Amino acid sequence: MADHYDVLGIARDASADDIKKAYRRLARELHPDVNPSGDAAERFKLVTHAYDVLSDPQQRQQYDLGGSGGFGGAGGGNFGGFGDIFETFFGAGQSQRGPRSRRERGQDALLRVEVELEETVFGTTRQLEVDTAVLCETCNGSCCSPGTEPATCDICRGSGQIQRTVRSLLGNVMTSSPCGTCRGYGTVIPSPCPTCAGQGRVRARRAIPVEIPAGVDTGLRIQMPGQGEVGPAGGPNGDLFLEIKVKTHDTFSRSGDDLLATLEVQMTDAILGTTATLASLDGDVSVEIKPGTQSAEILTVKERGITRLRGSGRGDLKIGVQVVTPVRLNSKETKLVQDFANSRRPVAPQFSTFQQGLFSKLRDRFLNL
Repeated sequence: MADHYDVLGIARDASADDIKKAYRRLARELHPDVNPSGDAAERFKLVTHAYDVLSDPQQRQQYDLGGSGGFGGAGGGNFGGFGDIFETFFGAGQSQRGPRSRRERGQDALLRVEVELEETVFGTTRQLEVDTAVLCETCNGSCCSPGTEPATCDICRGSGQIQRTVRSLLGNVMTSSPCGTCRGYGTVIPSPCPTCAGQGRVRARRAIPVEIPAGVDTGLRIQMPGQGEVGPAGGPNGDLFLEIKVKTHDTFSRSGDDLLATLEVQMTDAILGTTATLASLDGDVSVEIKPGTQSAEILTVKERGITRLRGSGRGDLKIGVQVVTPVRLNSKETKLVQDFANSRRPVAPQFSTFQQGLFSKLRDRFLNL
C-alpha cells in the first residue's frame, strides 16, 4: 500500500492545515467529475483514503506507529471521502446524518440567595420556591396527546434531512440540510399534547430544599446538578446555581473567617480593668479588659468566628477596644478627676514614636476593614 504522506505529497511532520491544502489541490485535479480517466479515479481513491487517515488525529497516530490506517466507516468500493469533499470545499456542519432528537438538556438557572451573617457560622437549610420548567404530567415528555405517538415525516421519510443536487466547479454535488417540515427530527406530532402544546414540559413553581454550607461568603456560587429546568421533550434537567449574598450585620463584620467588632469601654474600666460578658453570634463570650487597656487594642476570642468553608475549625472573634472619654461631668466628678490629675506628675500632650501596628489598628477600626 502506498505511503499516505507520499500520496498527498507532504512531509511526515505536516500540520493539519498542510494536509487539508494538499487534499484540496489533488481533489480538484483528480475528482472523477473533472478528470474522467481511470488512472485519476484510482489516484483519487488513494488521495481520499490518505486524507481520511491523516486528518484524524487518532488514525494518524496509529498509522505513524505502524498501523494499517483503514478506511474507517467508509466503504472501499465507493468514493468513501465524498462527504468530506463537500465539507472541505463548502464548510462543515452540512454532513449531519440521521434525525436529531427532540429531547434536549434543559437550561441552567441562577438564583440569588440572601443569608444572615449568623447563618454563615454553621450553615443553614432553605426551602426555595423556583418558577421553572417541569415535566408535563399529561404526556410524560412524549409531546403527544395520550394514546397517540409521533409519525414518520412524509417529506424526509424519517431521515430528518433533505438532499439537493447543487452544481459546482466539480460538477454536481449532493448537499444535505434539515427538513423544514419536521425541523430535522424525522417525525412530526399529529396530535400535540393539549397541556404542554407539544413541548413535553410546562412552567410551574417547584420547591427545592437547599443546603447552604457553613463558611459561605458574598459572591460564592453553589452548583446543584440536575436542579435546573427540564429540557424539551422531557430532556435531562440543567443545573441550578445559587449566588450567595450575606446581609450586613449591625454589630459584626467579617474578614475572611474572622469576625470583627468594636467594644466601647468606659475610661474607668480601661484604667482599673474589668470583665465583660458579650453576646456573640452563637452565644455569650467572656472577655477580660486588663487594667490600663488602650484604645485600638485588639481582644481575641479564639474559635468564635466563621466556620471554615474548606477545612476544619473556625476563625476568631477579634474585638477592637474604644475607650470612651466622658464629655459631660458634674461638679463632683470634675473635682475627682482634677484631684486625680493633680496627684500625678503633669505630662504635656506630645508626639510619640510612630507605631505602624497601632496606626493600622486604628485605620482598620475606623474604616471597618
